[in-house]
Amino acid sequence: MRILLVEDDPMVGAAIRKGLQQDGHTLDWVREAMAAGAALASGTHELMLLDLGLPGKSGLDLLAELRRAGNALPVIICTARDAVAERVRGLDLGADDYLIKPFAFDELGARMRAVMRRRLGQPTNLLRHGSLTLDPASHEVCLNGTSVALSAREFAILQALMERPSAVLSRAQIEERLYGWDEEVASNAVEVHVHNLRRKLGDGLIRTVRGLGYSLGRDS
Repeated sequence: MRILLVEDDPMVGAAIRKGLQQDGHTLDWVREAMAAGAALASGTHELMLLDLGLPGKSGLDLLAELRRAGNALPVIICTARDAVAERVRGLDLGADDYLIKPFAFDELGARMRAVMRRRLGQPTNLLRHGSLTLDPASHEVCLNGTSVALSAREFAILQALMERPSAVLSRAQIEERLYGWDEEVASNAVEVHVHNLRRKLGDGLIRTVRGLGYSLGRDS
């Protein structure tokens, strides 16, 4: 998942970035609301983690502007403000969840998965495609009941395709999910990852749609 972190505290931001990257996510980090607005305009993020005490403009103001513009990007507020009134206001302004600092990364991950389940209309974390299953919580992929070891980026591509099984994802869309602002992307990186997925899971799993991108093929 590609995540936008809006957090002005350098120590907190660095800790969240490290934890989420270790969990296989792609993360872009900004430290104030104006930069967050510019980042959101790109439309490349799947979820935003939002602090409230930002310089210049508060996180609540940024959230309110986002929702007034009709942007439905999932937002989890991550803040030390624990008053009930603050939580109620944040949720009423359009946040999908509200998490009090300090928090455990396991809880943050679980809340992120819950938010995305609701957005995708899925009752559980587990994604299925024929005899193939993918569990975002455990990072386990199984084919015919046997676990298959994937790299973090192979896992991310497969998850993106299984979340939208009828869609065709372009190479650019996949690159946006896999690589953050400060990461260099090799010209054939997506092709290499797709090749490795086919080698591990079967040639028919991922279909190349000429001139458009990739989609899931027949049920494995």
